[in-house]
Amino acid sequence: MRIPAHAVCTAIRDDIVSGVFGPGARLTEELLARRYGVSRVPVREALRTLESEGFVTTRRHAGACVAEPTAQEAADLLEVRTLLEPLAAARAARRRSEAHLKVLRGLVRLGQERARRGQGEDLRALGGWFHETLTQASDSPGLIALLTQMRHKITWMYAVDAPARPVDSWAEHGAIVDAVARGDAERARALTAAHAGRAAGAHRLRVRTSQPAVNTASSRL
Repeated sequence: MRIPAHAVCTAIRDDIVSGVFGPGARLTEELLARRYGVSRVPVREALRTLESEGFVTTRRHAGACVAEPTAQEAADLLEVRTLLEPLAAARAARRRSEAHLKVLRGLVRLGQERARRGQGEDLRALGGWFHETLTQASDSPGLIALLTQMRHKITWMYAVDAPARPVDSWAEHGAIVDAVARGDAERARALTAAHAGRAAGAHRLRVRTSQPAVNTASSRL
């Protein structure tokens, strides 16, 4: 059975994000085909997609390699996300379904409960699901695709410190959901912008870059 290129693309991307293939590592079609048990054809297609996403670059005499983002590129990516997430929240306030609201409220309840109990090991995953669901509720396919790609890249580039006060962080999530539920797009936008701005300061570069690290907190608009 032929494995589709998008499945191979996901597998390679996951291995880049998790550090199996580090920045600058060569990605030969032969090596990847053996690793994933596929022919070179879906590997070649996957590498083209990953190059368009910024995970892979093609070098003269070396072929495909894992990209080595500059510190400025990493900082710019984080800044752009802090601008797009509020837009997604505003659109969610106008377009969300009851199913989206149910999931968001359930995530907030879980997050608040576990934050109160000090169960921090689950909070990062719950936070990721919350923001993914909020983006999905925007009902904007282009924006969803862009933010999903950006989250993959930010996970690759950055380690994130746990919030000093997780209870407060989940209270912010709850306030965002309340605004979305009321259809208050401007409040949803403002609350998400403030939340994203605070969260950006907890990001620390973890990939090798070709420039000195940039202070992401001070580089935001």
